[in-house]
Amino acid sequence: MKVLPRRRRAALINSVLGVVVLAGVGGAYAAVHDDGGKSTGSGTARVATVTKGTVLATVSGSGTLASPSDAGLNFTTGGTLTEVDVKPGAKVKKGQVLAKVDATDAKATLQQDEASLTAAEANLTKVEAGELPASTGSSGTSGGSDRGGEQATPTPSPTPTVDAAQLAQAQAQLTQAQNAVAAARRGVDGTTLKAPVAGTVASVSAAKGDTVSGTAGSGGSSGSGGSSSSSSSNSSSSSAGSLSGFIVLTNPSGMQVTANFSEADSLKVKAGQAASVTLNAESGTVLDAKVLSVSSLPVSSNSGSGSGSSGSAVQYAATLLITSDTSNLRTGLSASIQVTTGSASNALSVPTAAVTGTGANRTVLVVNPDGSTTRTAVTVGVEGDSTDQVTSGLTEGQQVQIPTVASAGNNGFPSGAFPGGLGGGAGRFGAAGGSGGGFRGAGAGGGRG
Repeated sequence: MKVLPRRRRAALINSVLGVVVLAGVGGAYAAVHDDGGKSTGSGTARVATVTKGTVLATVSGSGTLASPSDAGLNFTTGGTLTEVDVKPGAKVKKGQVLAKVDATDAKATLQQDEASLTAAEANLTKVEAGELPASTGSSGTSGGSDRGGEQATPTPSPTPTVDAAQLAQAQAQLTQAQNAVAAARRGVDGTTLKAPVAGTVASVSAAKGDTVSGTAGSGGSSGSGGSSSSSSSNSSSSSAGSLSGFIVLTNPSGMQVTANFSEADSLKVKAGQAASVTLNAESGTVLDAKVLSVSSLPVSSNSGSGSGSSGSAVQYAATLLITSDTSNLRTGLSASIQVTTGSASNALSVPTAAVTGTGANRTVLVVNPDGSTTRTAVTVGVEGDSTDQVTSGLTEGQQVQIPTVASAGNNGFPSGAFPGGLGGGAGRFGAAGGSGGGFRGAGAGGGRG
């Protein structure tokens, strides 16, 4: 009578251990099971047909629109604004006058430098003609006293000669004076601000009577020895949102977009690839584009809580030219970009999920007419976003099986049962056992035998 409870406890412990062992075996079975040849379909796996079509591989990025013609304009010669001829929103043509500053000082500097140039030219002419006195010379007579009351005979004047040192100095002075006049003329030109390209005035930062600074040399006028800027205005092109200047000019012509891509995707992006640009503010507007260049330097690195963190993200920028109509676009619009990194037209293809393996070891499960499946080796071409190109191993019209991931509720066994043994559900312990019944004595006794 005292032995029976111990047997029951032992049987119960063995039952629990059996469940644990079978669960582990089931997981291992599900992980390593492979038909290797033919197998009967489970009835729940999805089936797809091998078809012909276009396979596309794309990568996605995000960025903002900007035009290389956008410019922040400033006077090269500073001063007091005497006129401002445009307002924000105005359309301007290339070369159109936008504003002017007082040119009085700049013109005075030019007059002074021109006078200096005239003097330098005259000085060089005299040196070249030998008209300047030499540093040392003859007394002009021979003999030191009268002899016998006779008058000394005058010595003829020597032939004029050019002093090499004086010539070099005069030439240097002339060059300096010419450079000063050229700079002064640019200083006068710099008092008038002109549009370097056609476009739209985005902003004007000052009004008539205000003082604006110049970009040529220090102070307002370029003057003598000033900067040698080659235009009447100084412009700088920058990315969207960073343009600055007395007047900012935008031009949608030649609009570009600079997009950031993850480091893995950036390796697939090449110059010349086609792309599509979708404006975030107008999801229905999709523009055509092509890749111009890809930067070799990272544009961002967010390492999370520390270096080596799994949250690190490195991105690389690519510049794309929008080839669609850009007349209605604006600098700074945000956009989503998709670059086509690979394509194959009229290609045999299957869903990506139907292909298993990597590299040259790719296979699919071909569904036979009787419902069984055969594992077949295939060669994959373009790996698309949702379908893969198959270059060998399949023919159009064949059906392939798309593997299903086992759910957490079946313990890793197909149909939730150990192969060739236990049935599903409660039948493991005989309560509603399938083929194979349950543990010993579990039968119809509900696990109490």
